[in-house]
Amino acid sequence: MKRIGTYFISGLLFLAPIIITLYILYVIVSSVDRLFSFSLPGLGFLLTLALITTIGFLVSTFLARGAANVIDGLFRRLPIIKMVYTAIKDVVSALVGTERRFDRPVLVNVVPGNGIRILGYITRASLASINLAESMAVYIPQSYTFAGNVIVVPIEQVTPLGIESGKVMAFIVSGGLSDL
Repeated sequence: MKRIGTYFISGLLFLAPIIITLYILYVIVSSVDRLFSFSLPGLGFLLTLALITTIGFLVSTFLARGAANVIDGLFRRLPIIKMVYTAIKDVVSALVGTERRFDRPVLVNVVPGNGIRILGYITRASLASINLAESMAVYIPQSYTFAGNVIVVPIEQVTPLGIESGKVMAFIVSGGLSDL
């Protein structure tokens, strides 16, 4: 009986991530299909991918880049909207853009002498512009979410890691369960 229980747990550990991932993809595809009222499953999702790619191509051309800059400038000047827009744009650029900023993973010694350390990413190596020349800004992502905190840390409490930044992010987001 104990062996059957062990087999069940092994099967559950194998299948759960696969089934949950497939279910989430199904919900996304179904939602996009319903949004566009397509009867062929997945067509709306493929259309959305094609539309985003086409817009990306157009924004990359010389003529459309000017229009994109005008729209960007407008959103950056609108009260309240500019806070949301710039925050989202900065985060997206930091994660996937050409200006990727989460590329310097570090280990932060939170309280010197006690051994507690936090994984994060340097977002500003110098804070001299706000009279904190001996400190830097480190972004600390949270596990199982895309939220996080920015902490200001004395430079000597930060140790750069020689690890690929994507692996560090996966490690943090998984709560330390994925391999580094």
